[in-house]
Amino acid sequence: MIIVNVKENESIEKALKRFKKKFDKTGAVRELRARQHFVKPSVKRREQVIKAAYKQKMQTEEMN
Repeated sequence: MIIVNVKENESIEKALKRFKKKFDKTGAVRELRARQHFVKPSVKRREQVIKAAYKQKMQTEEMN
């Protein structure tokens, strides 16, 4: 359960913004979307390898 204490003289918008940040950090929405359909472990691993290769390529290009 996420608890956000509203400080004195704080607007509701700011408190709502803090709530949204905390909620995003929990990763509940991402997990919910990931569980909507089954992804084989081999496919997950392949996606991770492709992402890692892309990140590595970007880092090497940035250094040069």
